[in-house]
Amino acid sequence: MKPITDILSRFILVGRVAVSLLSGCAPVQRPRVIGPIATPQTFIVRTAGYSVHKRPIDIYIAGSGSETILILSTIHGNEQAGVALSRKLMDRLRQRQELLEKYRLLIIPVANPDGVAQNSRYNANGIDLNRNFPAANRQNSETFGHFPLSEPETRVLYNLINDYRPVRIISIHQPLKCIDYDGPAEPLARRMVMYCDLPVKKLGAQPGSFGAYVGQTLAIPIITMELERADDRLTADQLWQRYGLALMAAITYPEHPY
Repeated sequence: MKPITDILSRFILVGRVAVSLLSGCAPVQRPRVIGPIATPQTFIVRTAGYSVHKRPIDIYIAGSGSETILILSTIHGNEQAGVALSRKLMDRLRQRQELLEKYRLLIIPVANPDGVAQNSRYNANGIDLNRNFPAANRQNSETFGHFPLSEPETRVLYNLINDYRPVRIISIHQPLKCIDYDGPAEPLARRMVMYCDLPVKKLGAQPGSFGAYVGQTLAIPIITMELERADDRLTADQLWQRYGLALMAAITYPEHPY
């Protein structure tokens, strides 16, 4: 008869094997992945905040470079050509891995989702978001807000700038048909007009505008890219044919976009 210690050792060994086999059949709890992963061609979408009516304000992030560039559209909800144009830009950037290794791109196709839903310049509170920033030339009013950053949409943009520190910003508007600029952005504006039919035109910083706050208060180069009113009727491909290279030039500056 075998010693009792030998029998116990074999029993313990069998038990360990059984536990190991059962563990291999159980679902594996994988850690939740936060932030960009793997391929730089892929945009990660995050909800940066919510509008007055709780619609999400989504930001699309790609790239691993040291320079961050912010591109946004529809801060005025009735200027919607920029939505299709910015989404076409993301399609093209997925094919330009070398750019996504050099830059980090932040793209907000819809900065004023309530305004887009209502086809209105204003947000759901009737505020012109592009006059709601804490610029030195700010004016408080019923339309501009009784105090700066009174609106959730403008607070989203304010926080993103503080968090990501972009080196330049492009805001897509309509219908003034020009490349406007604030802050130290005139050379960038001159480069962009080489690739589209829009002229450089200094419109002047409007009271409490995004351009005044970013360009003058923060001294970050910012372009207000004013498309034509009729561009709402163009397809994404037609918009890209008109303005795509100019947008790419804004990203690759001071290099050319090719």
